[in-house]
Amino acid sequence: MASLEFEPDFIQPIEHRPKLQIIEEDGIPLIDLSPLNLNFSEPNWDLVAKIGDACRKWGFFQVINHGVPAEVRERIESAAKEFFALPKEEKRKASRDQVNLFGYSDFEITKSVRDWKEIFDCTIENPTVIYASDEPDDKELKELTNKWPEYPPDLRDVCEMYSAEMQKLTYKLLGLIALSMGLPEDRLHSLFKNQTSFMRLNYYPPCPAPELALGLGRHKDAGAMTILLQDDVGGLEVKRKSDGEWIFVKPTPDAYIVNVGDLIQVWSNDKYESVEHRVTVNSQKERFSIPYFINPSHDVWIQPLEELVSEQSPAKYKGYSWGKFYATRKLSNFKKLTTENIQVHHFKL
Repeated sequence: MASLEFEPDFIQPIEHRPKLQIIEEDGIPLIDLSPLNLNFSEPNWDLVAKIGDACRKWGFFQVINHGVPAEVRERIESAAKEFFALPKEEKRKASRDQVNLFGYSDFEITKSVRDWKEIFDCTIENPTVIYASDEPDDKELKELTNKWPEYPPDLRDVCEMYSAEMQKLTYKLLGLIALSMGLPEDRLHSLFKNQTSFMRLNYYPPCPAPELALGLGRHKDAGAMTILLQDDVGGLEVKRKSDGEWIFVKPTPDAYIVNVGDLIQVWSNDKYESVEHRVTVNSQKERFSIPYFINPSHDVWIQPLEELVSEQSPAKYKGYSWGKFYATRKLSNFKKLTTENIQVHHFKL
């Protein structure tokens, strides 16, 4: 485990943290996806309505009976724990860098005590095609490939097995979200051909000074949607839309936590909103989580869907290139920006 370095340049007081509220029945909706397994010819409109209501009121929801086999979830959790238990020197052999954006990173490398965690990223499409730079007029493309560690030897196979199951869940959820907006079930599917989606293994070690650090600071997800598998320790907090309070998401056995990202906010023309969230750290327990970030192809132009734009409801965003946005955000991990990091609100009309 890395030691906490109290360097003045990196220590900042974290934002005010109100008293935690444990999510129960009146919190983030818990939605049962078992009706999807009945193979009716018509959509289950009650389920569609629940998804739409959760997206509109919370931007977050949890799903159970989602179809991802328990043994697949157990294998990915076991592989993640085995990898992060390795000596730091061994893990760093698979470190990501500005040339290869996928692989291992830790808070010593990133020089931040606010993000108290270690990660391992891998892309879903291998290779993944992105723009070579964030310069607007540069059309050069490059291929990114995964950087697999030598140990554990089955990490690649397990990640690919898990990814295959998550792809099935992804399209189920995209279909439900599209239907909830009054669109055809497959309306969003074509946008994810040659996707730039990726998954991340997160490890949050016990932190000796949790009042000075966050596992991950407040943020919104820039992509379309995130599907999170977390352990029973918990740490995710969501900013409730109704009053701005930070709400602790109590872990639900066998559930996934789903949140809509900035792209669905834009595509829906603000019908649905990407919501701020963060991760707290624990002084006594380590925590593991596995988010699956769902992103479209680099060549997708992001703008409100034409079916949701009218004279009465004009477009609220100007269009932008997902590929250039993605390249800018990814490269900002490795170089100091002279301006504010690009955000979806920069495209608001």
